[in-house]
Order: sequence, then C-alpha cells, then structure tokens
Amino acid sequence: MATCCGKQSEVKSGHAVRRVALVGNPNVGKSVLFNALTGAYVTVSNYPGTSVEVSRGTAAIEGQEWQVIDTPGMYSIHTITEEERVAREILLHETPDVVLHVLDARNLERMLAMTIQLIEAELPVILVVNIMDEAERMGLKIDLALLRERLGIPVIGAATAHKRGMDEIRSAIAGYCRTDGAEGRFPYSRLLEHDIREVAALMEGDYILSRRSLALLLLQQDEEIIGMVRQREGERYAVLAEKVREIAFERRESFHLDLSLERKEIVKKVVRDAFIIPDKRVVTWPDRLARLAVQPLTGVPLLLIVVYFGLYKFVGEFGAGTLVDLLEGKLFEELFNPWVTSVVKGLIPWEIIQELFVGEYGIITLGIRYAVGIILPIVATFFVFFSFLEDTGYFPRLALLVDRIFKRFGMSGRAVIPIVLGLGCDTMATMVTRTLETVRERIIATLLLALAIPCSAQIGVIMALLSKTPGALAVWGASILLLFIAVGLLSARLLPGDAPMFYMELPPMRLPQFSNVLTKTYTRMQWYFLEILPLFILASVLLWLGKITHFFEKMVEAMTPVMGAIGLPKEAAVAFIFGFFRRDYGAAGLYDLQTKGLMSARQLTVAAVTLTIFIPCVAQFLIMKKERGWKVASVIGLFVSFLAFGSGYALNQLLLATGILT
Repeated sequence: MATCCGKQSEVKSGHAVRRVALVGNPNVGKSVLFNALTGAYVTVSNYPGTSVEVSRGTAAIEGQEWQVIDTPGMYSIHTITEEERVAREILLHETPDVVLHVLDARNLERMLAMTIQLIEAELPVILVVNIMDEAERMGLKIDLALLRERLGIPVIGAATAHKRGMDEIRSAIAGYCRTDGAEGRFPYSRLLEHDIREVAALMEGDYILSRRSLALLLLQQDEEIIGMVRQREGERYAVLAEKVREIAFERRESFHLDLSLERKEIVKKVVRDAFIIPDKRVVTWPDRLARLAVQPLTGVPLLLIVVYFGLYKFVGEFGAGTLVDLLEGKLFEELFNPWVTSVVKGLIPWEIIQELFVGEYGIITLGIRYAVGIILPIVATFFVFFSFLEDTGYFPRLALLVDRIFKRFGMSGRAVIPIVLGLGCDTMATMVTRTLETVRERIIATLLLALAIPCSAQIGVIMALLSKTPGALAVWGASILLLFIAVGLLSARLLPGDAPMFYMELPPMRLPQFSNVLTKTYTRMQWYFLEILPLFILASVLLWLGKITHFFEKMVEAMTPVMGAIGLPKEAAVAFIFGFFRRDYGAAGLYDLQTKGLMSARQLTVAAVTLTIFIPCVAQFLIMKKERGWKVASVIGLFVSFLAFGSGYALNQLLLATGILT
C-alpha cells in the first residue's frame, strides 16, 4: 500500500506547510542542497535547550510551500554527540513529510547503514546520492535503479555543487509516496529477529519511529529513547524494561558488535552489483593534492604556502596595504573628510556638536573612516580567502593534519575550524566553538581565541605597521605563537576532563566555484559589517563623551604608568581604550600613532603584541558570556588582560637588552 503526499500528509503531520528535513553525515553536501532549495530565505537559530544551530528556510516546490530544515550532521539514529541528538529530535518531534538522506557517492557502502536505519524506522525517506561527479571521475559505477529496487525508496543521483539532480530532487519531494512494508525488508539473524519481536510486542504507545527501530534503540541502551518510551508506555513500561534487561544481559558481551556486523552484511547485499569499484581507481590531481594536504612532510609546507600567499600577500599586502591606502588614504583623508567637515561646519554652528560628527573622534571622520576605510577592505579580503579555502575542501584536511598537535592542547583537530575562523572574526569563531565535542574543549578554544588569535582586520593593520621594519613582524608572530603554545599546554594539564575523540568526513578537494565564493563572502560581509558599523559609531560617541567630560583624559592618565612600564608613550593608551570596543579599532589606533611618528619599531612591536593579547573586544566578550557563562568569560577576560601587560613588559625588556629592534 502506498500513501502519497497531499491532504493526508497535512492532516497527519498537523501543519499546513509541509516539511522536508535534510539528514546525513557532515561534509556530504547537505548545506549546498539546502541553499539550492531555499535561496536567500533562511533563518539560523539555536535548537531549543541546546547550543546547536539549525538552519530553516522556505522553498516553493511545484507550487507548494515547503519548510526545509538542514539538520546537524549525524552518523546513526543511535546518537552520541549533541548534534546527532538534535538531528534525531527534529525527526521525532517535527514530523517531516519527507526526509532527504544525503550521502557521499564515494563512500556509499559505509553511509548506507544509516539509510537502512531510516527505512527501518519507517520514516518517509528519499536517498540523495550526492557528489556523483567525483565518484564518476574515480571510476566508480553506481546503479541507481538497482539501489531503488532493493531499498524500496526513491534514489536520486546528484552533484548539488553543480546543480545536477536538483530538478529530480524537487520532483521526488513533491510527488513522494510512502510505501508500507519496511518492517521485514532487511531481516537480521534469527536470534536478533526474535529479540526485536519480543521487545516490540510489548510496546503499545504512539510513536513516530517504528516499534522495530525503537526496540533496537532500547537494546542499545539509548537514554533519550528509554526516557521517551517510559513516558509513553506508563505502567506498561516495567514489563518492557525487564524484557530489555533480560536480553541485554544475555547478549551483554556482543550485542553492539553483532548488530554492526549484521548491518554491514545487509548493506553488502544491497550494493552487490549496484556499486562497482574498479580494480584500479582513477587517481585525479585533486586526489593527489588531498593526500599531500594530510601528510606532515607535505602538509606543513602546503599550509605555509597557503598562509604566505593567502594571509600575508593577499590579506596583508593587498587588503591592508593597497586597498587601505586607496580607501583610507586617498578617498577619506584627501577627498571625503575635508568635504564632509566643511559641510557639517556649515550646517551646525555649535563646535561641540561639530566635534561629535567630524572632530578627532567624530562619527564620520573616525568611526566611519575606520570601519569603511581600514577595516572593510581587510575583512573583505580575508573572507574571500576563507571562502575560497572552504570551497576547496581544504579545512577538514587541515583539521586532520593538526589533530595530533591539537590533542596536546586538549582539543581535537576539529578545533582548527574556529581557530582559523578567528583569524576573520573572533566573535563569530567563539560562536562556532559550540560545535566542539566537550565542554573542556570549548573552554580551551574560547581562551585561545581570546588570547592569541587576532582577527583579520587586526592582522592586516599589524602587518601594515610592522612589515616595514625587518624582524618586527617575526618577533610579533613568534611571541603570539609562543603564548598560544604555552597557554594551550598549560590549559590541557590544568582543566579536568577526557581528551576529545576526532572523526570527520573528508569532502572532495575541488576547484571552488566563483559564485559560491562570492555568495559566502557577501553573506559573511553583510553579517560582519552590520555588526561592526554600529559599534564603531557607538565607540566614537563614547570617546566624544569621554573627551568633553575629560573622563577620557583621566583614563589615559591612569594608564600612563602602565604604558611607561612596557616602554610605550602615554598616547598609546588611546589604542588600548579603542581596543576595548574592538580589537581592530585598537590596531587602527596604532596605525594613527605610527603615521604621526610617535613610536619606534621596538615600541610598535611591543604595542602590537600587547594589544593582540589584550582583553577581548566588547562583542567577543558578550558572546563568551552567552556561550560559556559570566564566570568563565570574566576569568578569561581578566587572565588575558594581566598576561597581555606582563608579556608586553617582558618583551620590552628583552628587546632593550638584546637591541634586536630600536
């Protein structure tokens, strides 16, 4: 019997707008498919009661409105990580009319085990065999019709990064028909089937998942499913729990292994003659590059090449050099600022109000100039670089490359993603730490981001400041790296908790699509600029208030002894006050001091190191408070501030003693 989507589906699921949920392993192209279906109509929010983000969007498919849900990555219905739990919660409680299981065609046999579980659970599944282009390049042959026949569900071949298969996916969603009879489609051994039937027969509640699937999850001691079944069964649960305990005790030594092996045998039968691997796989140049990227002997030089050309040449020289000179030097200093100053002075007769807009700390002449003339070109070039690397598939391989090193800092290789993202924006990166597996790992990553990871704008300005003096940039880089290593090793020793496990899917390496890079860059720039521009304006207003009330001068005077202790002129205190509002604001303040000739190479280097480590900006601190709580955020803020000035003092003394920089 088949039930097609339509009015019956709407009544059953209880909502007017139909829902389609995208599920699958990480890095199989779910997000690309989600974006292709929804376009720009997307909202991202935390799933209730968790720190896991879920994307939702709206798609018009053959005249019907659908809500599309991009679930976090999951490897099995039996959940382990918080992301997997959230993905299953969506399947259990949001009653999707269609579940798109997206998998990687190159790893079809390994990923089909989850397809079997979804079918077994009697969910409305459509299988999307994605990344078909890469599989074909490798010489893999997949008989989609045979898979469709054996699985009993729609099976679609796709390459969503190139929009291949999108029409078929939309048609399959709109015309989906649920087929009954999955109960015995994939039989296990006689003994396991007997155990499943005994447990399933004792359940009488109303469930989204099939009783067969729930019986297996109960036998796997899945805590969330146990809680749900206990609530639904009520008084009947005691008998059910006793039967589960009895079977679990009898098979205590081998149940999980037996189930895994039996599912592998089922998958082998499904793919026999449907998934043909050539005797000798075709090795393409992206495959060779992918292998080189994860081997230490070749991966480290490749990383250095990426950093040199991407960060130093493109972001540092082109973004912070050429573009900043053009926008800040030519456009603002020579053309816009003189013109807007004359206009404001002509319109506003009161000098104190003129100062608010076009004075030393004016909203237009300082706030907007910094945001648009200095910060915007640096951040834009970084996000182009970051989006380019992301689209190539390099980041998961970088995570694999550094996993062994990061383990020494109490983190897995997965932490390289927020760490690298922190080079763009530490605020955004702090939010991304929620994807790390353990609380301990999240705290360590948050600390290192606050301490030793400068944002793209800060990096760009510091590179522009120090690159003119031989050795200064090397001293700055070595100092930050040394502190990162020292604090990371110390944190791993002092913070309690187990070392995190590391497992990550490796997407194919490929040439990025220009449109994808532009879309990602535009989205991130929009978010970043809408966040920083109001803060820069607010900072200008506060600095103006500080100036007219003389509070600002008192703060500078209060910090003068500290500046003197680390060998800096008192004017440098302004940059640190700026840095409280935004790190890049403070770096831009140093840029002004250098152009006025107030600091030597030694002083610039000391100031750059101290400011890089200095207290996180307001936006980052607020996100730290939201993600880690007031206590952790306050301890991290105080620790990095004291360490910043202590490091500045030590570095200044070392440079004076050695005479490396003058």
